[in-house]
Amino acid sequence: MNLRQGRGGQGGRRGQGGQGGPLRHGSATPVEAARQRLGRQVEELARRRLQLRGLLLLQCNYRAPGGEIDIIARDGDTLVFVEVRCRSGGAAGGAAASVDARKRARIVRAARHFLCAAGAAWAQSPCRFDVVAVDGPRWRWIRGAFDAAGCA
Repeated sequence: MNLRQGRGGQGGRRGQGGQGGPLRHGSATPVEAARQRLGRQVEELARRRLQLRGLLLLQCNYRAPGGEIDIIARDGDTLVFVEVRCRSGGAAGGAAASVDARKRARIVRAARHFLCAAGAAWAQSPCRFDVVAVDGPRWRWIRGAFDAAGCA
């Protein structure tokens, strides 16, 4: 059996607008691809704006088991973990509200991983969790948006 076609010789339909064709793992639909492009552009804008406000960027898109951090920066002696969120409309509370308890826990988990991997370099540094929320044309930098308390 051809694994790309599946049972009965019919191709997958996800992302094909009902036109059939093989299901390709990892390929994005046009809507998903546009969303990913917008996300990358917003993250780049956030990086530039944070640098203009004095943050020193250390790392971007840090991946760890169970989580990812969009931006890791230094603000003076403070290590800052930044989540960038974008929403085109104000539905469901906007970009800042989309950083729910589950997302915060994933960010904290990734931050702990970063700190363990960094070793003594950052062991004594204070840490802060910020959110850059972009709602349409409105950009907000929320310093200390949450803390690690209560995050597994």
